[in-house]
Amino acid sequence: MQTRAFVIATLSTTLLLGATGAGQGRRGGGAADRDNGTPTPPGSPQVEKMKQDAAAEVDTMREFTQQMVDQVFSFGELGFQEVETSRYLTGVLEKNGFTIERGYAGIPTAWVATWGTGKPVITIGSDVDCIPQASQKPGVGYHDPIIAGAPGHGEGHNSGVPLNITAALAAKKIMEREHLSGTLKIWPGIAEELVGAKAYFVRAGLFKDVDISLFAHVGNNLGVGWGGGFGSGLVSVEYMFKGESAHAAGAPWRGRSALDAVELMDVGWNFRREHLRLQQRSHNVITNGGDQPNVVPPNAATWYYFRETDYEHIKELREIGDTMAKAAAMMTNTEVSWRLLGSAWPQHMNKTVAETMYANIQHVPLPQWTDADITLAKGIQKELGQPQTGLATRIAPLRGGIPPEENMGGPSDDIGDVSWNLPTVTLSYPANIPGMPGHNWANAISMATPIAHKGVTAGAKVQAMTIVDLVTRPELVKAAWDYFNNVQTKTQKYVPFIGPDDKPAIWMNAKTLEQYRPEMRKYYYDSTKYKTYLDQLGIKYPTVRAVPSAQ
Repeated sequence: MQTRAFVIATLSTTLLLGATGAGQGRRGGGAADRDNGTPTPPGSPQVEKMKQDAAAEVDTMREFTQQMVDQVFSFGELGFQEVETSRYLTGVLEKNGFTIERGYAGIPTAWVATWGTGKPVITIGSDVDCIPQASQKPGVGYHDPIIAGAPGHGEGHNSGVPLNITAALAAKKIMEREHLSGTLKIWPGIAEELVGAKAYFVRAGLFKDVDISLFAHVGNNLGVGWGGGFGSGLVSVEYMFKGESAHAAGAPWRGRSALDAVELMDVGWNFRREHLRLQQRSHNVITNGGDQPNVVPPNAATWYYFRETDYEHIKELREIGDTMAKAAAMMTNTEVSWRLLGSAWPQHMNKTVAETMYANIQHVPLPQWTDADITLAKGIQKELGQPQTGLATRIAPLRGGIPPEENMGGPSDDIGDVSWNLPTVTLSYPANIPGMPGHNWANAISMATPIAHKGVTAGAKVQAMTIVDLVTRPELVKAAWDYFNNVQTKTQKYVPFIGPDDKPAIWMNAKTLEQYRPEMRKYYYDSTKYKTYLDQLGIKYPTVRAVPSAQ
Protein backbone atom coordinates (compact mmCIF):
# COMPACT_ATOMS: atom_id res chain seq x y z
CA MET A 1 0.00 0.00 0.00
CA GLN A 2 1.81 3.42 -1.05
CA THR A 3 1.33 4.09 1.68
CA ARG A 4 0.85 1.50 3.88
CA ALA A 5 0.10 -1.99 3.95
CA PHE A 6 3.35 -2.78 2.18
CA VAL A 7 4.70 -2.90 5.67
CA ILE A 8 2.54 -5.95 6.17
CA ALA A 9 5.07 -7.80 4.11
CA THR A 10 8.11 -6.49 5.90
CA LEU A 11 7.64 -5.93 9.59
CA SER A 12 6.67 -7.79 12.70
CA THR A 13 3.37 -9.56 13.16
CA THR A 14 2.07 -6.67 15.22
CA LEU A 15 2.68 -4.07 12.55
CA LEU A 16 1.65 -6.54 9.91
CA LEU A 17 -1.85 -6.54 11.29
CA GLY A 18 -1.74 -2.83 12.00
CA ALA A 19 -1.07 -2.05 8.36
CA THR A 20 -3.96 -4.17 7.27
CA GLY A 21 -6.35 -2.74 9.75
CA ALA A 22 -5.80 -4.48 13.05
CA GLY A 23 -6.45 -1.59 15.21
CA GLN A 24 -7.87 -0.01 18.22
CA GLY A 25 -10.24 -2.27 20.05
CA ARG A 26 -10.36 -0.84 23.54
CA ARG A 27 -9.18 2.39 25.10
CA GLY A 28 -6.85 1.96 28.04
CA GLY A 29 -5.40 -1.22 29.43
CA GLY A 30 -2.08 -2.83 28.76
CA ALA A 31 -1.07 -5.52 26.33
CA ALA A 32 -1.90 -8.23 28.83
CA ASP A 33 -5.58 -7.29 29.10
CA ARG A 34 -6.09 -6.03 25.57
CA ASP A 35 -9.09 -7.56 23.79
CA ASN A 36 -7.80 -9.41 20.73
CA GLY A 37 -11.14 -11.00 20.01
CA THR A 38 -12.24 -14.61 19.69
CA PRO A 39 -12.62 -16.54 16.43
CA THR A 40 -16.26 -16.92 15.47
CA PRO A 41 -17.68 -20.36 16.33
CA PRO A 42 -18.45 -22.58 13.34
CA GLY A 43 -21.81 -22.52 11.64
CA SER A 44 -24.11 -25.44 11.10
CA PRO A 45 -22.68 -28.64 9.58
CA GLN A 46 -24.33 -27.68 6.30
CA VAL A 47 -22.61 -24.28 6.27
CA GLU A 48 -19.24 -25.78 7.18
CA LYS A 49 -19.62 -28.30 4.34
CA MET A 50 -20.34 -25.47 1.90
CA LYS A 51 -17.18 -23.70 3.06
CA GLN A 52 -15.12 -26.83 2.59
CA ASP A 53 -16.55 -27.17 -0.91
CA ALA A 54 -15.69 -23.54 -1.68
CA ALA A 55 -12.10 -24.08 -0.57
CA ALA A 56 -11.90 -27.22 -2.67
CA GLU A 57 -13.19 -25.27 -5.65
CA VAL A 58 -10.39 -22.72 -5.16
CA ASP A 59 -7.92 -25.60 -5.35
CA THR A 60 -9.27 -26.60 -8.77
CA MET A 61 -8.51 -23.09 -10.06
CA ARG A 62 -4.81 -22.97 -9.19
CA GLU A 63 -3.64 -22.64 -12.79
CA PHE A 64 -6.34 -20.06 -13.56
CA THR A 65 -5.25 -18.04 -10.50
CA GLN A 66 -1.57 -18.32 -11.40
CA GLN A 67 -2.23 -16.99 -14.90
CA MET A 68 -4.09 -13.97 -13.56
CA VAL A 69 -1.33 -13.19 -11.05
CA ASP A 70 1.36 -13.45 -13.73
CA GLN A 71 -0.62 -11.50 -16.31
CA VAL A 72 -1.22 -8.49 -14.09
CA PHE A 73 2.40 -8.60 -12.92
CA SER A 74 3.55 -8.30 -16.54
CA PHE A 75 1.46 -5.16 -17.14
CA GLY A 76 3.15 -3.18 -14.34
CA GLU A 77 0.91 -0.09 -14.55
CA LEU A 78 1.06 2.95 -12.28
CA GLY A 79 -1.92 4.56 -10.59
CA PHE A 80 -4.69 5.93 -12.84
CA GLN A 81 -3.01 4.26 -15.84
CA GLU A 82 -4.12 0.67 -15.14
CA VAL A 83 -5.52 0.35 -18.66
CA GLU A 84 -4.35 -3.13 -19.63
CA THR A 85 -4.91 -4.45 -16.12
CA SER A 86 -8.52 -3.29 -16.01
CA ARG A 87 -9.25 -4.49 -19.56
CA TYR A 88 -7.92 -7.94 -18.73
CA LEU A 89 -9.60 -8.39 -15.33
CA THR A 90 -13.01 -7.17 -16.50
CA GLY A 91 -12.74 -9.52 -19.47
CA VAL A 92 -12.17 -12.46 -17.10
CA LEU A 93 -15.16 -11.44 -15.00
CA GLU A 94 -17.46 -10.93 -17.96
CA LYS A 95 -16.64 -14.43 -19.21
CA ASN A 96 -17.71 -15.72 -15.80
CA GLY A 97 -21.12 -14.06 -15.69
CA PHE A 98 -20.42 -10.72 -14.02
CA THR A 99 -21.92 -7.45 -15.27
CA ILE A 100 -19.33 -4.68 -15.59
CA GLU A 101 -19.77 -0.94 -14.98
CA ARG A 102 -16.69 0.78 -16.41
CA GLY A 103 -15.32 4.28 -15.84
CA TYR A 104 -16.68 4.28 -12.30
CA ALA A 105 -16.65 7.58 -10.35
CA GLY A 106 -15.25 9.41 -13.37
CA ILE A 107 -12.05 7.32 -13.35
CA PRO A 108 -11.36 5.68 -16.73
CA THR A 109 -9.62 2.61 -15.27
CA ALA A 110 -12.13 2.05 -12.46
CA TRP A 111 -14.92 -0.51 -12.67
CA VAL A 112 -17.39 -2.51 -10.63
CA ALA A 113 -18.27 -6.13 -11.47
CA THR A 114 -21.60 -7.44 -10.13
CA TRP A 115 -23.19 -10.87 -9.90
CA GLY A 116 -26.19 -12.17 -7.98
CA THR A 117 -29.37 -10.73 -6.52
CA GLY A 118 -30.67 -9.77 -3.12
CA LYS A 119 -29.10 -9.52 0.29
CA PRO A 120 -26.50 -9.60 1.62
CA VAL A 121 -24.52 -7.35 -0.71
CA ILE A 122 -20.80 -7.96 -0.30
CA THR A 123 -18.09 -5.86 -1.95
CA ILE A 124 -14.72 -7.51 -2.53
CA GLY A 125 -11.79 -5.20 -3.28
CA SER A 126 -8.03 -5.08 -3.71
CA ASP A 127 -5.51 -2.72 -5.30
CA VAL A 128 -4.03 -3.01 -8.80
CA ASP A 129 -1.43 -0.25 -9.30
CA CYS A 130 2.33 -0.55 -9.04
CA ILE A 131 5.47 1.34 -7.98
CA PRO A 132 7.71 3.74 -9.99
CA GLN A 133 11.09 2.34 -11.06
CA ALA A 134 10.36 -1.06 -9.52
CA SER A 135 10.73 -3.19 -12.66
CA GLN A 136 12.23 -6.52 -11.60
CA LYS A 137 12.60 -10.02 -13.00
CA PRO A 138 10.58 -12.38 -10.81
CA GLY A 139 12.43 -15.21 -9.15
CA VAL A 140 15.78 -13.40 -9.29
CA GLY A 141 17.17 -12.69 -5.83
CA TYR A 142 19.02 -9.47 -6.65
CA HIS A 143 18.30 -6.27 -8.55
CA ASP A 144 17.72 -7.20 -12.18
CA PRO A 145 15.05 -5.06 -13.86
CA ILE A 146 13.08 -6.26 -16.86
CA ILE A 147 13.32 -2.68 -18.16
CA ALA A 148 15.62 -0.24 -16.36
CA GLY A 149 13.70 2.68 -14.88
CA ALA A 150 10.27 1.25 -15.70
CA PRO A 151 7.51 0.75 -13.13
CA GLY A 152 6.85 -2.65 -11.61
CA HIS A 153 4.88 -4.47 -8.93
CA GLY A 154 7.20 -3.58 -6.06
CA GLU A 155 4.37 -3.99 -3.59
CA GLY A 156 2.51 -6.94 -4.97
CA HIS A 157 -0.73 -5.34 -6.11
CA ASN A 158 -0.82 -7.75 -9.05
CA SER A 159 -2.13 -10.46 -6.72
CA GLY A 160 -5.14 -9.13 -4.81
CA VAL A 161 -7.84 -8.90 -7.47
CA PRO A 162 -6.87 -12.33 -8.90
CA LEU A 163 -7.33 -13.65 -5.35
CA ASN A 164 -10.74 -12.01 -5.09
CA ILE A 165 -11.88 -13.25 -8.50
CA THR A 166 -10.91 -16.82 -7.61
CA ALA A 167 -12.70 -16.55 -4.25
CA ALA A 168 -15.81 -14.99 -5.77
CA LEU A 169 -16.08 -17.65 -8.47
CA ALA A 170 -15.76 -20.39 -5.87
CA ALA A 171 -18.43 -18.77 -3.68
CA LYS A 172 -20.61 -18.14 -6.74
CA LYS A 173 -20.59 -21.85 -7.59
CA ILE A 174 -21.75 -22.72 -4.06
CA MET A 175 -24.40 -20.00 -4.10
CA GLU A 176 -25.77 -21.25 -7.42
CA ARG A 177 -25.76 -24.86 -6.29
CA GLU A 178 -27.53 -24.06 -3.02
CA HIS A 179 -29.81 -21.35 -4.48
CA LEU A 180 -28.52 -18.78 -2.00
CA SER A 181 -29.49 -15.12 -2.10
CA GLY A 182 -26.70 -12.58 -2.23
CA THR A 183 -24.91 -10.07 -4.43
CA LEU A 184 -21.14 -9.96 -5.01
CA LYS A 185 -19.45 -6.77 -6.20
CA ILE A 186 -15.76 -6.88 -7.14
CA TRP A 187 -13.84 -3.62 -7.50
CA PRO A 188 -10.20 -2.54 -7.96
CA GLY A 189 -8.28 -0.15 -5.76
CA ILE A 190 -7.22 2.30 -8.44
CA ALA A 191 -4.16 4.48 -7.74
CA GLU A 192 -3.81 3.30 -4.15
CA GLU A 193 -0.17 4.35 -4.13
CA LEU A 194 -1.52 7.86 -4.64
CA VAL A 195 -4.42 7.25 -2.21
CA GLY A 196 -6.29 8.63 -5.16
CA ALA A 197 -9.61 6.85 -5.69
CA LYS A 198 -11.45 5.21 -2.80
CA ALA A 199 -12.85 8.43 -1.35
CA TYR A 200 -14.34 9.08 -4.80
CA PHE A 201 -15.80 5.57 -4.85
CA VAL A 202 -17.47 6.35 -1.54
CA ARG A 203 -18.79 9.65 -2.89
CA ALA A 204 -20.12 7.95 -6.04
CA GLY A 205 -22.14 5.49 -3.94
CA LEU A 206 -20.26 2.23 -4.48
CA PHE A 207 -20.82 1.23 -0.85
CA LYS A 208 -24.34 2.54 -0.44
CA ASP A 209 -26.71 -0.24 0.65
CA VAL A 210 -23.76 -2.66 0.87
CA ASP A 211 -23.71 -4.94 3.89
CA ILE A 212 -20.06 -5.97 4.23
CA SER A 213 -16.76 -4.94 2.60
CA LEU A 214 -14.02 -7.56 2.25
CA PHE A 215 -10.60 -6.29 1.22
CA ALA A 216 -7.34 -8.11 0.52
CA HIS A 217 -3.75 -6.90 0.60
CA VAL A 218 -0.52 -8.73 -0.02
CA GLY A 219 1.56 -9.69 3.01
CA ASN A 220 3.91 -12.45 4.10
CA ASN A 221 1.43 -14.41 6.25
CA LEU A 222 -2.25 -15.15 6.64
CA GLY A 223 -3.72 -12.62 9.02
CA VAL A 224 -6.53 -10.23 9.87
CA GLY A 225 -7.24 -7.76 12.65
CA TRP A 226 -9.93 -5.44 13.89
CA GLY A 227 -10.27 -1.99 15.41
CA GLY A 228 -8.07 1.04 14.87
CA GLY A 229 -4.89 2.39 16.36
CA PHE A 230 -2.20 1.39 13.88
CA GLY A 231 -0.84 3.52 11.03
CA SER A 232 -1.97 6.90 9.77
CA GLY A 233 -4.40 8.68 7.54
CA LEU A 234 -3.27 11.44 5.23
CA VAL A 235 -3.99 14.17 2.75
CA SER A 236 -1.90 14.51 -0.42
CA VAL A 237 -1.54 18.13 -1.54
CA GLU A 238 0.40 19.80 -4.35
CA TYR A 239 1.34 23.48 -3.86
CA MET A 240 1.88 25.44 -7.08
CA PHE A 241 3.69 28.77 -7.01
CA LYS A 242 3.57 31.38 -9.77
CA GLY A 243 6.15 34.15 -10.14
CA GLU A 244 7.80 36.07 -13.00
CA SER A 245 10.64 35.02 -15.27
CA ALA A 246 13.74 37.08 -15.96
CA HIS A 247 17.31 36.62 -17.16
CA ALA A 248 18.97 34.99 -14.16
CA ALA A 249 22.28 36.78 -14.84
CA GLY A 250 21.24 39.85 -16.80
CA ALA A 251 18.34 41.14 -14.69
CA PRO A 252 17.58 38.77 -11.80
CA TRP A 253 16.03 41.63 -9.81
CA ARG A 254 13.18 41.69 -12.32
CA GLY A 255 12.26 38.06 -11.58
CA ARG A 256 10.10 36.54 -8.86
CA SER A 257 11.25 32.99 -8.35
CA ALA A 258 8.56 30.36 -7.83
CA LEU A 259 11.36 27.92 -7.02
CA ASP A 260 12.51 30.16 -4.16
CA ALA A 261 9.00 29.88 -2.75
CA VAL A 262 9.07 26.09 -3.01
CA GLU A 263 12.44 25.91 -1.28
CA LEU A 264 11.41 28.31 1.47
CA MET A 265 8.26 26.30 2.15
CA ASP A 266 10.28 23.09 2.30
CA VAL A 267 12.91 24.62 4.61
CA GLY A 268 10.20 26.08 6.82
CA TRP A 269 8.45 22.72 7.06
CA ASN A 270 11.68 20.99 8.02
CA PHE A 271 12.20 23.47 10.85
CA ARG A 272 8.60 23.05 11.97
CA ARG A 273 8.96 19.26 12.29
CA GLU A 274 10.61 19.66 15.69
CA HIS A 275 7.42 21.22 17.00
CA LEU A 276 4.95 18.74 15.56
CA ARG A 277 3.56 15.68 17.31
CA LEU A 278 5.71 12.58 17.23
CA GLN A 279 2.84 10.79 15.49
CA GLN A 280 3.08 12.89 12.34
CA ARG A 281 4.91 11.72 9.25
CA SER A 282 5.29 14.08 6.33
CA HIS A 283 7.29 13.96 3.12
CA ASN A 284 7.46 15.77 -0.18
CA VAL A 285 8.95 15.86 -3.65
CA ILE A 286 9.46 18.87 -5.91
CA THR A 287 7.33 18.19 -8.96
CA ASN A 288 8.38 21.30 -10.87
CA GLY A 289 11.70 22.99 -10.19
CA GLY A 290 11.78 25.35 -13.16
CA ASP A 291 13.02 25.02 -16.72
CA GLN A 292 16.73 25.90 -16.83
CA PRO A 293 19.21 27.70 -14.57
CA ASN A 294 19.52 30.92 -16.58
CA VAL A 295 15.79 31.63 -16.37
CA VAL A 296 14.25 32.71 -13.08
CA PRO A 297 11.56 30.03 -12.62
CA PRO A 298 8.10 31.54 -13.07
CA ASN A 299 6.42 28.28 -12.05
CA ALA A 300 7.35 25.65 -9.48
CA ALA A 301 5.53 23.11 -7.34
CA THR A 302 6.04 20.84 -4.34
CA TRP A 303 3.90 17.80 -3.43
CA TYR A 304 3.31 16.82 0.20
CA TYR A 305 1.87 13.85 2.06
CA PHE A 306 0.64 14.99 5.48
CA ARG A 307 0.11 11.94 7.72
CA GLU A 308 -1.42 11.81 11.19
CA THR A 309 -3.31 9.30 13.29
CA ASP A 310 -6.81 10.80 13.42
CA TYR A 311 -9.07 13.09 11.45
CA GLU A 312 -8.57 16.23 13.53
CA HIS A 313 -4.79 16.05 13.49
CA ILE A 314 -4.67 15.34 9.75
CA LYS A 315 -6.84 18.39 9.19
CA GLU A 316 -4.60 20.48 11.47
CA LEU A 317 -1.43 19.32 9.69
CA ARG A 318 -2.91 20.29 6.32
CA GLU A 319 -3.79 23.74 7.68
CA ILE A 320 -0.20 24.26 8.83
CA GLY A 321 0.98 23.33 5.36
CA ASP A 322 -1.41 25.80 3.75
CA THR A 323 -0.19 28.55 6.08
CA MET A 324 3.45 27.84 5.25
CA ALA A 325 2.70 27.92 1.54
CA LYS A 326 1.06 31.32 1.90
CA ALA A 327 4.01 32.58 3.94
CA ALA A 328 6.51 31.35 1.31
CA ALA A 329 4.51 33.15 -1.37
CA MET A 330 4.57 36.35 0.68
CA MET A 331 8.34 36.12 1.18
CA THR A 332 8.96 35.78 -2.55
CA ASN A 333 6.20 38.04 -3.88
CA THR A 334 4.70 35.09 -5.73
CA GLU A 335 1.24 33.58 -5.81
CA VAL A 336 0.28 30.12 -4.57
CA SER A 337 -2.57 27.73 -5.25
CA TRP A 338 -3.03 24.09 -4.28
CA ARG A 339 -4.92 20.99 -5.20
CA LEU A 340 -5.82 17.82 -3.33
CA LEU A 341 -4.35 14.78 -5.10
CA GLY A 342 -5.47 12.11 -2.66
CA SER A 343 -6.59 11.32 0.86
CA ALA A 344 -7.03 8.46 3.29
CA TRP A 345 -8.79 8.11 6.59
CA PRO A 346 -7.08 6.11 9.35
CA GLN A 347 -8.34 2.54 9.23
CA HIS A 348 -10.76 0.92 11.65
CA MET A 349 -11.72 -2.66 10.91
CA ASN A 350 -14.78 -4.60 12.01
CA LYS A 351 -14.57 -6.98 14.98
CA THR A 352 -17.25 -9.47 13.96
CA VAL A 353 -16.06 -9.85 10.37
CA ALA A 354 -12.42 -10.13 11.46
CA GLU A 355 -13.29 -12.84 13.98
CA THR A 356 -15.24 -14.69 11.30
CA MET A 357 -12.39 -14.43 8.81
CA TYR A 358 -9.83 -15.52 11.39
CA ALA A 359 -11.84 -18.66 12.16
CA ASN A 360 -11.47 -19.52 8.48
CA ILE A 361 -7.76 -18.70 8.51
CA GLN A 362 -7.36 -21.32 11.22
CA HIS A 363 -8.72 -23.94 8.80
CA VAL A 364 -6.52 -22.97 5.85
CA PRO A 365 -2.93 -24.15 6.22
CA LEU A 366 -0.05 -22.01 5.09
CA PRO A 367 1.41 -23.14 1.77
CA GLN A 368 3.91 -25.95 1.65
CA TRP A 369 7.06 -24.05 0.75
CA THR A 370 9.59 -25.92 -1.36
CA ASP A 371 13.36 -25.76 -1.04
CA ALA A 372 13.34 -23.49 -4.10
CA ASP A 373 10.89 -21.06 -2.44
CA ILE A 374 12.97 -20.88 0.72
CA THR A 375 16.21 -20.49 -1.26
CA LEU A 376 14.78 -17.47 -3.08
CA ALA A 377 13.52 -15.94 0.16
CA LYS A 378 16.79 -16.41 2.01
CA GLY A 379 18.77 -15.30 -1.04
CA ILE A 380 17.14 -11.87 -1.22
CA GLN A 381 17.13 -11.56 2.57
CA LYS A 382 20.90 -12.12 2.52
CA GLU A 383 21.29 -9.74 -0.42
CA LEU A 384 19.60 -6.98 1.58
CA GLY A 385 21.39 -7.72 4.83
CA GLN A 386 18.26 -8.98 6.58
CA PRO A 387 17.86 -12.02 8.85
CA GLN A 388 17.58 -15.14 6.71
CA THR A 389 14.26 -16.29 8.14
CA GLY A 390 12.81 -17.71 4.94
CA LEU A 391 9.00 -17.77 4.74
CA ALA A 392 6.14 -17.89 7.23
CA THR A 393 5.52 -21.23 8.91
CA ARG A 394 2.91 -20.22 11.52
CA ILE A 395 -0.16 -18.05 10.98
CA ALA A 396 -0.28 -14.63 12.60
CA PRO A 397 -2.51 -14.18 15.67
CA LEU A 398 -5.83 -12.39 15.59
CA ARG A 399 -5.18 -8.90 16.90
CA GLY A 400 -7.43 -6.28 18.36
CA GLY A 401 -6.51 -2.64 18.37
CA ILE A 402 -4.41 -0.41 20.57
CA PRO A 403 -5.34 2.77 22.45
CA PRO A 404 -4.98 5.92 20.32
CA GLU A 405 -2.20 7.28 22.54
CA GLU A 406 -0.06 4.25 21.70
CA ASN A 407 -0.35 4.75 17.94
CA MET A 408 2.84 6.43 16.73
CA GLY A 409 1.82 6.54 13.09
CA GLY A 410 2.97 4.72 10.01
CA PRO A 411 1.61 3.63 6.63
CA SER A 412 -1.72 4.67 5.17
CA ASP A 413 -4.32 3.14 2.86
CA ASP A 414 -7.48 4.69 1.54
CA ILE A 415 -9.36 1.53 2.47
CA GLY A 416 -9.67 3.57 5.66
CA ASP A 417 -12.36 5.67 3.98
CA VAL A 418 -14.32 2.53 3.18
CA SER A 419 -13.91 1.21 6.72
CA TRP A 420 -15.68 4.29 8.12
CA ASN A 421 -18.68 3.80 5.83
CA LEU A 422 -19.53 0.13 6.44
CA PRO A 423 -18.15 -2.95 8.23
CA THR A 424 -14.80 -3.73 6.57
CA VAL A 425 -11.83 -6.01 7.08
CA THR A 426 -8.55 -6.57 5.22
CA LEU A 427 -7.18 -10.05 4.65
CA SER A 428 -3.39 -10.36 4.55
CA TYR A 429 -2.06 -13.33 2.55
CA PRO A 430 1.45 -14.80 2.18
CA ALA A 431 2.59 -13.85 -1.33
CA ASN A 432 5.65 -11.80 -0.37
CA ILE A 433 8.94 -12.34 1.45
CA PRO A 434 9.61 -11.11 5.01
CA GLY A 435 12.23 -8.42 5.48
CA MET A 436 11.68 -6.48 2.25
CA PRO A 437 11.82 -2.65 2.33
CA GLY A 438 8.42 -2.01 0.71
CA HIS A 439 7.81 0.12 -2.37
CA ASN A 440 10.95 -1.35 -3.85
CA TRP A 441 12.09 -3.69 -6.63
CA ALA A 442 12.82 -6.33 -3.97
CA ASN A 443 9.13 -6.63 -3.15
CA ALA A 444 8.47 -7.65 -6.76
CA ILE A 445 10.81 -10.64 -6.69
CA SER A 446 8.27 -13.16 -5.39
CA MET A 447 5.19 -11.75 -7.06
CA ALA A 448 5.15 -13.93 -10.20
CA THR A 449 6.66 -17.05 -8.63
CA PRO A 450 5.28 -20.12 -6.84
CA ILE A 451 5.47 -18.16 -3.57
CA ALA A 452 2.81 -15.73 -4.77
CA HIS A 453 0.81 -18.37 -6.61
CA LYS A 454 0.49 -20.54 -3.51
CA GLY A 455 -0.07 -17.58 -1.19
CA VAL A 456 -2.88 -16.22 -3.35
CA THR A 457 -4.58 -19.61 -3.44
CA ALA A 458 -4.44 -19.82 0.36
CA GLY A 459 -5.88 -16.32 0.66
CA ALA A 460 -8.63 -17.09 -1.87
CA LYS A 461 -9.75 -20.04 0.25
CA VAL A 462 -10.12 -17.78 3.29
CA GLN A 463 -11.96 -15.13 1.28
CA ALA A 464 -14.34 -17.65 -0.31
CA MET A 465 -15.12 -19.30 3.02
CA THR A 466 -15.81 -15.90 4.59
CA ILE A 467 -18.19 -15.00 1.76
CA VAL A 468 -20.10 -18.24 2.35
CA ASP A 469 -20.29 -17.47 6.09
CA LEU A 470 -21.73 -14.02 5.43
CA VAL A 471 -24.22 -15.25 2.84
CA THR A 472 -25.55 -18.08 5.01
CA ARG A 473 -25.42 -16.56 8.49
CA PRO A 474 -27.38 -13.28 8.69
CA GLU A 475 -26.64 -12.99 12.41
CA LEU A 476 -23.01 -12.22 11.50
CA VAL A 477 -24.02 -9.28 9.31
CA LYS A 478 -26.28 -7.98 12.07
CA ALA A 479 -23.49 -8.25 14.67
CA ALA A 480 -21.05 -6.52 12.32
CA TRP A 481 -23.35 -3.53 11.99
CA ASP A 482 -23.94 -3.48 15.74
CA TYR A 483 -20.18 -3.03 16.25
CA PHE A 484 -20.00 -0.45 13.46
CA ASN A 485 -22.91 1.65 14.76
CA ASN A 486 -22.49 1.30 18.52
CA VAL A 487 -18.73 1.04 18.96
CA GLN A 488 -16.75 2.30 15.98
CA THR A 489 -18.89 5.27 14.93
CA LYS A 490 -20.56 6.03 18.26
CA THR A 491 -18.51 9.20 18.74
CA GLN A 492 -16.55 9.52 15.49
CA LYS A 493 -18.34 10.05 12.16
CA TYR A 494 -16.86 10.01 8.68
CA VAL A 495 -16.17 13.41 7.11
CA PRO A 496 -14.45 13.10 3.73
CA PHE A 497 -11.28 15.04 3.09
CA ILE A 498 -12.32 15.57 -0.53
CA GLY A 499 -14.66 18.44 -1.26
CA PRO A 500 -17.58 18.56 -3.69
CA ASP A 501 -15.41 20.21 -6.35
CA ASP A 502 -12.40 17.91 -6.01
CA LYS A 503 -11.86 15.45 -8.85
CA PRO A 504 -9.66 12.37 -9.21
CA ALA A 505 -6.15 13.17 -10.49
CA ILE A 506 -6.53 10.90 -13.51
CA TRP A 507 -3.73 12.66 -15.44
CA MET A 508 -1.08 11.43 -13.03
CA ASN A 509 1.54 8.96 -14.31
CA ALA A 510 0.36 9.35 -17.90
CA LYS A 511 3.72 10.61 -19.15
CA THR A 512 5.62 7.81 -17.44
CA LEU A 513 3.48 5.10 -19.04
CA GLU A 514 3.65 6.88 -22.38
CA GLN A 515 7.43 6.63 -22.12
CA TYR A 516 7.71 3.01 -21.00
CA ARG A 517 4.60 1.21 -22.26
CA PRO A 518 5.85 0.54 -25.84
CA GLU A 519 8.84 -1.38 -24.47
CA MET A 520 6.82 -2.99 -21.66
CA ARG A 521 4.36 -4.45 -24.19
CA LYS A 522 7.14 -6.70 -25.47
CA TYR A 523 7.16 -8.43 -22.09
CA TYR A 524 3.44 -8.92 -21.50
CA TYR A 525 2.73 -12.47 -20.41
CA ASP A 526 1.32 -14.77 -23.11
CA SER A 527 -0.45 -17.63 -21.32
CA THR A 528 -1.27 -19.30 -24.65
CA LYS A 529 2.43 -20.00 -25.24
CA TYR A 530 3.94 -20.26 -21.77
CA LYS A 531 2.76 -22.02 -18.65
CA THR A 532 4.17 -19.32 -16.37
CA TYR A 533 5.76 -15.89 -16.67
CA LEU A 534 9.00 -17.37 -15.38
CA ASP A 535 8.95 -19.71 -18.38
CA GLN A 536 8.35 -16.83 -20.77
CA LEU A 537 11.26 -14.83 -19.36
CA GLY A 538 13.53 -17.87 -19.35
CA ILE A 539 14.29 -17.55 -15.64
CA LYS A 540 15.61 -20.52 -13.71
CA TYR A 541 13.75 -20.65 -10.40
CA PRO A 542 15.23 -19.61 -8.10
CA THR A 543 18.17 -17.50 -9.26
CA VAL A 544 20.23 -16.16 -6.36
CA ARG A 545 23.63 -14.56 -6.16
CA ALA A 546 24.95 -17.04 -3.61
CA VAL A 547 23.59 -20.02 -1.75
CA PRO A 548 22.10 -18.61 1.49
CA SER A 549 23.47 -19.87 4.76
CA ALA A 550 21.27 -22.32 6.62
CA GLN A 551 19.58 -21.02 9.75
